[in-house]
Amino acid sequence: MNRVLLIDDDVELVEMLREYLEQDGYAVHAEHDGRSGLREALTGRYDIAVLDVMMPGQNGVETLRQLRRDSHLPVLMLTAKGDDTDRILGLEMGADDYVPKPCTPRELSARIRAILRRARPAPEERRADQLAFGLLEMWPEQRRAAWGGRQVELTSTEFNLLEVLLRNPGRTVSKQELSEKALGRPLARFDRNIDVHMSSLRQKLGTLPDGRSCIHTVHRQGYLLIKD
Repeated sequence: MNRVLLIDDDVELVEMLREYLEQDGYAVHAEHDGRSGLREALTGRYDIAVLDVMMPGQNGVETLRQLRRDSHLPVLMLTAKGDDTDRILGLEMGADDYVPKPCTPRELSARIRAILRRARPAPEERRADQLAFGLLEMWPEQRRAAWGGRQVELTSTEFNLLEVLLRNPGRTVSKQELSEKALGRPLARFDRNIDVHMSSLRQKLGTLPDGRSCIHTVHRQGYLLIKD
């Protein structure tokens, strides 16, 4: 049974989400402020955290910032509808995805399921072999990546996106395909999720000998992994 940590100060909403998620087969624990939510998230007892951005005291962005210092726990952010600033900031801090509020419990459950499926593939989906292209190496089953022999710390979504590119070296992969394969959902209109994650990946990976990033943007088409 997957364990979900809900961190949101809206008690009524949390209880509604908890009831739905438990009926959907999840074990759910709730905290109603950022500090207690952070302490609970760091216990290692959970498979994913659902974190609201707007909370009094320590907000969701600061909670995520502190969580990412010590944990790679998948995080789904709840953001105000239409608030691109919080959304992008959360992704830059290492959130795996976001859902704008108000959201339906069904949508939240589907997003959670997609993140967990990609973070922990089913045994028949796992590939034990090493993937390599230029200076980049990945071990999908171990969820491990390296650049020029140096281990690179990636979030679950960053790893998924990079794996899709690495399984298609030298081919332009559309944002639609990246969203479906790495995020587990179709690409939404005006969705900048993938762009933000790619920016983070460029910062974490090293550069090619000529100073360029190995992740090349193909205008209006998608992204391409290059090695020279």
